[in-house]
Amino acid sequence: MNAFTHIQDPVMPLPVETKGFTVSPSKQSPRLLELTFTKEIVDAFVSAVAQWPVQALEYKSFLRFRVGQILDELCEGTLRPVLLNTILDRATGGMLVTPQGLCDVTQADDMVKFSSAIAHLIGRSNFDAMSGQFYARFVVVNTDNSDSYLRQPHRVMELHNDGTFVKEHTDYVLMMKIDEQNMVGGNTLLLHLDDWEEIDSYFSHPLARREMRFTAPPSKNVREDVFHPVFDNDDQGRPTMRYIDQFVQPQDFEEGIWLNAMSESIEGSQKKLSVPVPVGSFVLVNNMFWLHGRDRFTPHPELRRELMRQRGYISYQKTLYKRGQ
Repeated sequence: MNAFTHIQDPVMPLPVETKGFTVSPSKQSPRLLELTFTKEIVDAFVSAVAQWPVQALEYKSFLRFRVGQILDELCEGTLRPVLLNTILDRATGGMLVTPQGLCDVTQADDMVKFSSAIAHLIGRSNFDAMSGQFYARFVVVNTDNSDSYLRQPHRVMELHNDGTFVKEHTDYVLMMKIDEQNMVGGNTLLLHLDDWEEIDSYFSHPLARREMRFTAPPSKNVREDVFHPVFDNDDQGRPTMRYIDQFVQPQDFEEGIWLNAMSESIEGSQKKLSVPVPVGSFVLVNNMFWLHGRDRFTPHPELRRELMRQRGYISYQKTLYKRGQ
């Protein structure tokens, strides 16, 4: 049983207990909650959605919501409120989700279905231009000649927000590990804006609200530049962020020096989390106030990691709860 208490009038009732899954604080931080689904629920879900191949979810977007409904029904209606309240609560906003029994690359299609169900219980995944679908699957191997750090295994992919170079709102990002071979290192890195020691200094800086240019490399299949400030604020005046070091293009010396100092401050934060993500599990965070990245891997000639990404918008912006005792 997992108890929750609401802090505002509910948009939808929050369950007193959960069915088919547990919720607990992660070892890394109470802000990052661990949701673990029983094998019985996972098996029942896989069986219930077996009639639809992944291609059906690609072609018929409403099916993504239907598989979400099926998962929530298997959890007796207790799942969707927990997901919404966690992703929108500023005190948390992050989850490590583990569907027990999905732990092998041969189950990759079921992993896509399960993660899609979760994503579409909180909103909708945007079109991913890199893959041409509502999700992207990509592989990291020992050598790489790509045009960004996404697939480069032997260096840190610095903390950033997703969706900085597209016009669509990117409220959440979901990263699932589908496969891993000959891997040492490569933990997910996370930083909540409210834990960043120097957030006030950068959020109040004159350059914080200046529009800057964000340009995507060719592999992203996005040709049009996007202009927006690095910082904004939520409806309570708290900082939100849209930033990635690789794609922001400073127009002058002042912007370049400020962005470099901010990057060094973020990377040097002592509150940065290092989170191991097992195969079949995924991280789901509020993209507006969580930064994410990836630590480096130890070189190995047969290193392989396959990831699946979804990112999109949250449908119910006014639901807000906090986890109780």
